[in-house]
Amino acid sequence: MNSLDENISVLSKKYLPLAEELLKEAIRIPADYVDKPVDQGGDPECGLSNHEGPRLKYLKKRITEIGAVRSPEDVWFDEYGNLVWTVKDPDDGIPDDKKRIIYFDGHTDTVRALRDQWHQKTDGSIDAYDGVLKLNGLAHDFLRGELGYLPPDDEWDNLIFGRGSADQLGGVISQIIATKIALELVKEGALKGTIIRAYATTAEEDNDGAGPMYLMNKVLPGSGPELVPDVVILSEGTGDAGKGALGIYRGQRGRMQIEVTVTGRSCHGSMPWEGLNPLEFGSAIITEAAQRYNDREGFKDDSFLGHGTRTASFAKLDTPSDCAVPDRFKFRFDRRLTVGENPDDAVADIDGFESVKKAREAGLSVDVAVPVYEELTWNNYRPGNKQIYMGWATPEDHPALQTAAEVYRMVVSPNVETQIETEGTLRKEPRIDRWIFSTDGVGFPIPAEKSDIQISDRKNWVHAGEYKHPPMFGFGPGIEQNTHKIGECTDKRELRLAIAFMARFPSAYASS
Repeated sequence: MNSLDENISVLSKKYLPLAEELLKEAIRIPADYVDKPVDQGGDPECGLSNHEGPRLKYLKKRITEIGAVRSPEDVWFDEYGNLVWTVKDPDDGIPDDKKRIIYFDGHTDTVRALRDQWHQKTDGSIDAYDGVLKLNGLAHDFLRGELGYLPPDDEWDNLIFGRGSADQLGGVISQIIATKIALELVKEGALKGTIIRAYATTAEEDNDGAGPMYLMNKVLPGSGPELVPDVVILSEGTGDAGKGALGIYRGQRGRMQIEVTVTGRSCHGSMPWEGLNPLEFGSAIITEAAQRYNDREGFKDDSFLGHGTRTASFAKLDTPSDCAVPDRFKFRFDRRLTVGENPDDAVADIDGFESVKKAREAGLSVDVAVPVYEELTWNNYRPGNKQIYMGWATPEDHPALQTAAEVYRMVVSPNVETQIETEGTLRKEPRIDRWIFSTDGVGFPIPAEKSDIQISDRKNWVHAGEYKHPPMFGFGPGIEQNTHKIGECTDKRELRLAIAFMARFPSAYASS
């Protein structure tokens, strides 16, 4: 270790209790609202996707208080509702337009807590918001059966439980502490030649990547090079239950929603011949979709990202009663897009089903389309984007990936004590891999022909087919197979090392 590496390691350990404090409070905050009447400031949906306002306001306040920015003016909310903060060294002698622009990105919304189920299934030992209630009474058997990976029982004092701990508040807290450390080590060159722009985004769980989409479509067009990223570090958890914790993830499949609306004619259930049943014809469409997917008809495969997938994910039936033929049946497919798959083709594939043809020939209306996301963010911004989220992959030989592996060896490897490299444990050597699910990363790809963002050759963006995107990779605490589950947790040891990594990467990349 050189002196900067060593000091970053020392400070990441020193500030781990602070990181733990911030993470536990960010997890806990919805408890102040969900159990209160509305007239007393309660919000039953606080802490859910698009209702993370109190949590974001707390983080903004704490970022200033703990010195993670130089001044209060360096942290703010943008129009979308993203929390943004930035740090740099104004005295390094390098003009802003010549500095490397490093984005940190993580989302602050969570899926529904299912608080009652946490109490029930853990025998009252863990609360979704308040964490461990009975340390001596933890439901070990249930948790080991529920979660993808947990360390040995005698290491559970390293775990922080609660909804959002792994997905992905731990990553956001890592960003905050990393910028604090970088500022403290500014005289040692921790920020030389760089500007860090950190984002805690909103509304990711049900509108993947919409926070970054706002940046790419509303902020960066027409801006100067000091805003355009040279590299994006996604702090979403990069642990795998079988492959190890804290991987370096260089890609993920895209995602889209495809909505099918089948409209028929309602009538009394005793005389079905008088109507046109959209439920029966729509069910045939779902069945054909499942069969075609099982046979891999209309799907491509990629050696790195894997094959495209499709599954029925939502349904709504409009009917006057359960003794009537319904009027309308609406359902959605969750379509994961791998390299080479086009959203328009995915829609056309379903529109061409034999079951769709038969429904139309019978007199029913069948509409196949991509829905538009209209839910307001916590500060009342209406995204209005089609629910298409493109996949991406940063080439393994890209300088950003090479630097990431080097930084891992600088500040992570020396702090991995165990030589055991099985299941979800930390690894001595960096592991380059990909996510199974999608993250904010799907919001950064833009059409290749888009020309209103100043992207110099120096920024070395990735061009792939019809899209381009900044070089990106993921590095964050949390096991992917533990997310969205009862007993969700993250390991403090991963949290500390994610902090160290993010504090070290900017200056390493600037000097590469």
